[in-house]
Amino acid sequence: MKTLYIARHAKSSWDDMQVSDHDRKLLPVGKNRTKKIARWLKEHKVFPDKIISSTAVRAYKTACLLAQGMGFPEEKTEKKTTLYNADTEDIMEIIYALPDTVEKVMVVGHNPAFTVLVNLFLDWEHQIDNLPTSGVAAILFDTNKWEETDQAKYQVEFLITPKKIKEDTE
Repeated sequence: MKTLYIARHAKSSWDDMQVSDHDRKLLPVGKNRTKKIARWLKEHKVFPDKIISSTAVRAYKTACLLAQGMGFPEEKTEKKTTLYNADTEDIMEIIYALPDTVEKVMVVGHNPAFTVLVNLFLDWEHQIDNLPTSGVAAILFDTNKWEETDQAKYQVEFLITPKKIKEDTE
């Protein structure tokens, strides 16, 4: 079995128009929501073997917050330039190239590609319009090789968002 965690970056700031899109920082609310998601992931025993993030500041900081919250060594979080402005094909190329010794990987990046990627695995009636900021989907593949995930049977283990956690606790 292989597990792919698809995580969208946390809510970021648009306040300073002098800052490039790549360098936008996280808002405090984004950090708090990501910490909430990380706690949920830890409680549900989610622990990836590898975390790969876009090089964008907001994505990498989100990856680090998730790593901290799950107990993953933050310094082992990788940055991939190709995840910034990636499409689903770019993301899957990264996945296919993973060594098969990696059982579980988390990729942290951006919409619209991450919403499109999640929807590839959802039934038509469960498609989403948007993977919200700090949202994470988990896809389990019935294969031992990453390069075979495109033909493997799969199931969506969960799709968790900060709003869902809030609804579950009310």
